[in-house]
Amino acid sequence: MSKYSNINELLKFKNELQAFKNREADIIKSIANELAARLLAKVKKRTPVGVYNDARIGGTLRKNWSIGEITENNGVYQVDVTNIIDYASYVEYGHRTVDHKGWVEGRFMLTISSDELQKDSSRIIENKLKKILENKK
Repeated sequence: MSKYSNINELLKFKNELQAFKNREADIIKSIANELAARLLAKVKKRTPVGVYNDARIGGTLRKNWSIGEITENNGVYQVDVTNIIDYASYVEYGHRTVDHKGWVEGRFMLTISSDELQKDSSRIIENKLKKILENKK
């Protein structure tokens, strides 16, 4: 093999790296979206639904989870999973009873879901990058 073929291979590799670098922000946003979607699915599944004495079934809290826009600040990308219902934090962390004599334990649906996703995130990111790189070939 001549030295020129090695140089051509290196130049080809350099161009592929540059193309990847140009797509970096889109790739990171794609990964952030996937992680946020997985977190949303986990937290919705874990969110309790109220069942009332008059046979009504709730679900307002579960229905109002949402994913925000991806923001970037100094190379750090962030996407928020939020719930607009005002009592969401009380269900998450717990609260005093109406008569202030007892305590209702929190359900920690977002906390537990976030911890689970954190454990799986390396594998998820690695698999997503593999798919992206394989599609490039």
